[in-house]
Amino acid sequence: MLITKSSFGKLQNGVEVSLYTLLNDNGVEVAITNYGGIVTSIKTPDKNGVLENVVLGFNSLEGYISDEYLQGYPYFGCIIGRFGNRIANGRFTLNGKEYRLAINNGPNHLHGGNVGFDRVVWDAEEVVQAGKVGVKLSYLSPDGEENYPGNLKVTVIYSLSDDNKFGIEYFAETDKATPVNLTQHSYFNLAGGRGDILGHQLQIFCDKRTQLNENAIPTGGIIPVEGTAYDFRELKPIGKDIAGLPDGYDRNFVLGNEKGELIHAAKLVESNSGRVMDVFTTEVGLQLYTGFWIPEIKGYDGAQYGKYAGVALEAQHFPDSVNHPEFPTTILNPGGQYNQKTIYRFSTFH
Repeated sequence: MLITKSSFGKLQNGVEVSLYTLLNDNGVEVAITNYGGIVTSIKTPDKNGVLENVVLGFNSLEGYISDEYLQGYPYFGCIIGRFGNRIANGRFTLNGKEYRLAINNGPNHLHGGNVGFDRVVWDAEEVVQAGKVGVKLSYLSPDGEENYPGNLKVTVIYSLSDDNKFGIEYFAETDKATPVNLTQHSYFNLAGGRGDILGHQLQIFCDKRTQLNENAIPTGGIIPVEGTAYDFRELKPIGKDIAGLPDGYDRNFVLGNEKGELIHAAKLVESNSGRVMDVFTTEVGLQLYTGFWIPEIKGYDGAQYGKYAGVALEAQHFPDSVNHPEFPTTILNPGGQYNQKTIYRFSTFH
């Protein structure tokens, strides 16, 4: 097990950004920058032992702050907060007060606003424990940042273990009631970042999803996936039923995990490489996004990205939960602690 730190470049305001590389005894390597908590690469072996990067990203900081990337900003690999996913019309009412947030996705608020946790520099600390290495990222989101209430103290711990588990654990505390819905926005391409993900096979271990309106906002309904393009109860190619979906998949699946236990949520398989990724989470929902809006851009090691270049499996609470009292709550109160965990486990088959 090894962890190294190197320079990743400077932001336009002169702030230096670092890159932390985690390496386990199997050669699996995860690189993380404290800018946005971005996972820039995850290198895992295929069935023949060949190491390749299986997430979308860039080799340098410049890629993440370029106009070309930000114009069609796909949130490669970053921490999302304070609130992942959409809030209808950028409005919610809490304890009798209405809060108005940035409208940055059609008529809605998306992923915490114009400058969410994906665009800030986090404090970073190396973590070494028995059987794993990691990085502890900390950020204090001040009261009123992006119009959210309360000083929110956030900690995210990334870890890599010798059994090829990449873990993400989230903690948060506040001094004023506030919505919190943190997630991680990596896009996976288990073929080593080549081609699209339509041939990847996906299984999601649940039978329901949230029903959405025309603006991608939940109606409040929870509907079965059976007999629809959203039925991933058995392994099937992502591209099998995608033709009938104008923008591909971008939906929240209901995991039925109200107790918050660490459950097996999904499995992703790429047969040519033999790579398998299993997703475990304490969360109640899993957002499947197949990257329809990924811009045509050169990425990590010159890989050509574009529509369907990667698939995001984002463990989180339901979209617009703040406006749906019938959904599991996303409100964190003073004295309480937000704590969620997601694990991506990598393996191969022959």
